[in-house]
Amino acid sequence: MSTILELKHITAGYDGLSVLHDVNLQINEQDFIGVIGPNGGGKTTLLKIILGLLKPYEGEVIYHQSKHNLFGYLPQNSRFDRHFPISITEVVLSGLLSEKGLKGHYTREDRKKARMLLEKYGMGNYLNTPIGELSGGQMQRVFLCRAIVSSPRLLILDEPATYVDCDFEKELYNILRELNRSLSIIMVSHDVGTICSYVKTIACVNRGLHYHNSNLISPEQLKSYHCPIELISHGQIPHRVLTNHE
Repeated sequence: MSTILELKHITAGYDGLSVLHDVNLQINEQDFIGVIGPNGGGKTTLLKIILGLLKPYEGEVIYHQSKHNLFGYLPQNSRFDRHFPISITEVVLSGLLSEKGLKGHYTREDRKKARMLLEKYGMGNYLNTPIGELSGGQMQRVFLCRAIVSSPRLLILDEPATYVDCDFEKELYNILRELNRSLSIIMVSHDVGTICSYVKTIACVNRGLHYHNSNLISPEQLKSYHCPIELISHGQIPHRVLTNHE
């Protein structure tokens, strides 16, 4: 597998205070990495470093492939004005702004691709619907289409199932599994039991990063990683997140 990018000895934070310390991670083609850890442990900071939105205090990010259309990003909260008159097709096309510029001169092929994605993921009957009229699950479908319309090589998701119902959550993970055949995925989630059924490997983030080269992880391993998450042993899905950190 070809390497997409590497993080080497990254220390990063805000206002001079470190959130991540000496983090190393290699991301390869067709990786599907689940990122877990406590609130405040540095998961979102890790994503910002990968995306180039935050400059580390120490260490380096090495890109082994061109940064052009490298990333697709689905943030935890997609903020927008529900009253802004923009259709879902236009929202998806906005995922091409980095290459089209703010004027957004979209070609017929661009619009065709946006339409095909929306149709593929169940939004074909809403092409001209204002984004503010959609449900949470419908919005996530649209925002996912926006994240992949530029054909990125690495899709990054921050708690993608936060505002969706249980039915669409399962569908979303199946969509990601399908997408993983052609691109790499990094997904932050608190839902440890569920994501273990879909991801290939796990990164435990709590100031440092411990990479687990499997989707199976035991309570003993979490403890050794200083990752205060407990798995309940009724199969892989049930779990709970502890409030007290070590």
